[in-house]
Amino acid sequence: MTRFDAVVLAGGAARRLGGADKPGLSVGGRTLLDRVLDACRDAGRTVVVGGWRPTARPVLWAREDPPGGGPLAALSAGVRQVEAETVVVLGGDLPFLDRTAVRRLVDTLTAGSAEAVLAVDADDRDQPLVAAYSTEPLRREIALLATEHGPLTGLPLRLLTGELDLARVPAPPLAAFDCDTWDDLAAARARIREHGNVLDEWITAVKAELGVELDVDTGLLLDLARDAAHGVARPAAPLTTFLVGYAAAKAEGDGPEAVAEAVRKAAALAGRWAGEAGPA
Repeated sequence: MTRFDAVVLAGGAARRLGGADKPGLSVGGRTLLDRVLDACRDAGRTVVVGGWRPTARPVLWAREDPPGGGPLAALSAGVRQVEAETVVVLGGDLPFLDRTAVRRLVDTLTAGSAEAVLAVDADDRDQPLVAAYSTEPLRREIALLATEHGPLTGLPLRLLTGELDLARVPAPPLAAFDCDTWDDLAAARARIREHGNVLDEWITAVKAELGVELDVDTGLLLDLARDAAHGVARPAAPLTTFLVGYAAAKAEGDGPEAVAEAVRKAAALAGRWAGEAGPA
């Protein structure tokens, strides 16, 4: 697996949000910044460029000089702290970016000869802040732009990407969706509460809050909760699933297999319990 670092740009004036602290706004109970940090959690080191704030994961902090100098100046400040040969560059306001999309950018870059791989959104627009870059060519072009223009303050990112050998990959649905306005934020909050999304979003949020990396079969646990509720009593459902989690955590071989084994035992017990309700 290719090692990579990440730079997350979390500054900016957020003018269309009335100057609100955009990375600190929440979707699904997690800040936009924490959602992005979760998507790039495979990075060896993660550098956040912007004002300090509490984060769910440890990160390194950087700041462009002067603050508010724009994305190119911020990227220049962040890439100075990068150590890996590959760096993922992300905006700090991407509520639906996930680990798979980040890994695809990295894998596409390392499998080819391009100097950068940019995601392309549904409107066929390049997304330089949903991208993977080879670190040395990135530093080279930033240095050349600084030589040509002096301070990087206010310069657009297209001056940088226009000088790199680029490859492009279609962004997964909503991976490049960013929250630039209050309407964008409202749309993101509404989407995670849609019937097809709410359970996965909730489980992901709970795991992030509790620091749990375990992938769980939610269908298996829901089936167990149903069996406990119907075969024993409704309050047995949450208590049983809690005890299953506790047993899995204590098991020597913890992981999805430990959860599945604990569920199997508890489900069998619920079946035996329910069976005794009939005639002797």
